[in-house]
Amino acid sequence: MKVTFMGAARTVTGSCYILECDGKRFAVDCGMHQGNREIEKRNWNIAAYNPKKLDFILITHAHIDHTGLLPALVAKGYRNPIYCTAPTRDLLEIMLLDSAHIQEMEAEWGNRKQRRTGGDMIQPLYTIADAERTTPLFATVEYSKTFEPMPGVKVTYKDAGHILGSAFIEIEYEEDGRLTKAVFSGDLGRPEQLIVNDPSDMECADYLFMESTYGNRNHVDAKGSLDELAEAIAYSYGNGEKVVIPAFAVERSQQIIYSLFLLKKQGKLPDDMPVYLDSPLAIRATEIFRKHPEYFDEETQKYIAAGENPLDLPNLHFTQTREQSQAINESKGPAVIISASGMANAGRIKHHLKHNLWRPGASVVFVGWQGVGTPGRKIVNGADRITIFGEEVLVKAKVFTINGFSGHAGRDELLAWLGTMQGKPIKILLVHGEADVQKEFAKLISDRFGFVVHIPEYREVLELEPGKELHPVVDLEVARPHVDWEFLLADSETLYQELRNRVRDVEKRPWVDQAELRDKLLDINRSIVELVSEM
Repeated sequence: MKVTFMGAARTVTGSCYILECDGKRFAVDCGMHQGNREIEKRNWNIAAYNPKKLDFILITHAHIDHTGLLPALVAKGYRNPIYCTAPTRDLLEIMLLDSAHIQEMEAEWGNRKQRRTGGDMIQPLYTIADAERTTPLFATVEYSKTFEPMPGVKVTYKDAGHILGSAFIEIEYEEDGRLTKAVFSGDLGRPEQLIVNDPSDMECADYLFMESTYGNRNHVDAKGSLDELAEAIAYSYGNGEKVVIPAFAVERSQQIIYSLFLLKKQGKLPDDMPVYLDSPLAIRATEIFRKHPEYFDEETQKYIAAGENPLDLPNLHFTQTREQSQAINESKGPAVIISASGMANAGRIKHHLKHNLWRPGASVVFVGWQGVGTPGRKIVNGADRITIFGEEVLVKAKVFTINGFSGHAGRDELLAWLGTMQGKPIKILLVHGEADVQKEFAKLISDRFGFVVHIPEYREVLELEPGKELHPVVDLEVARPHVDWEFLLADSETLYQELRNRVRDVEKRPWVDQAELRDKLLDINRSIVELVSEM
């Protein structure tokens, strides 16, 4: 079997692996690349996926970094089945439409500028119509029931315990008369996580494509996370300010509501402190969670049987409209605001940060992984100011980073799951993680289990032949295009020298003109200071 790593290779987003065997070509996941501009450029190279030549797609779970390019493939001619669990299907029906709306809006915003300047029009990555053409392709599957999407390929979904309906996927295929098994972990959840069941055990495999997001560290335990959230609430409530929680619309928002339900039972959420779920997508996702209680864990089902739904709060308010969202920031007094996106790089959360980040009595609570280059990552890393909507905003609010809410297994939990495997030694391909984290995790796996571990590159091609060594084929200029720092610095120095040469002429111009040019240079210098602080 040949596998091409189309994403989540030495990065955390863009999960997609294209497999070819015995004349069949199919994909596991089809995620959007998220992060800095260079990473996001990969979303536009849909031709590399060759959508018309894909026989089927297997989806592990609904998160956009595993599914967000599906409508883009459909726009380019993909028309075959997309297999997933029932909750994943329901979540994707709303999430892909939301993503398509964002693509259209961003293109329209960009085109307003292009029209003013006479530039070329921008096309969205995909449209709402593309998303609507995607949903009829979903074909639902059940946990632990093996099916054959094509003759010679057997697929079994197992509960990954990450979000509602998430799965790791076992693929058995016959090639040259030999049966081989490859397992794709998707995103693995944590034992004792709220709402969902613990991850199922893995039995055996020849190859394991394993996520490694938190491969070098563990999370705070559930009680510690609740205590930290209670601390943030008490801090801002005491100061009459707001608690702002950037949270992904699916899974994390529902976890936070559940956690607030538990704090309410403990008397740690004040009765007069309103909680706003300010994300239309999160509101719809919460309704889908309520639709599928059969996927809840035993503890959650016990609460429901006793007449207490953890996804309900007496002071929980759903804010659907823009006007309702704006009213939150105009209101006085303490409140809890849960809003997307989780990395604070898009959506209504940016408005809430603009209104609250500079307030010393406010709290900002990060409850998930923050991508490189995102505003959330900058705040977590200690930035004293960030730019929101072109405006510089001071970071004066108290910042909490609570990793215990993560839906991803931590280091020891990943190793424990790997330890459930029975049978022969396997080869492990680490995906869905940052490169430095993966190096640490690879050594831990090798030292503990003695398994062969490989860390693929973006667009790497591998032939999987049991019993034989791995021989990756990589084009490094595609995987990691060279950055010519000497050229960039020399160009900057040339521009500054030209600036210096023109200063004498500028000094002869009216004072008003000089002041305007001075302000532009100050803005440039501030950007350079920010750049230097990140290097």
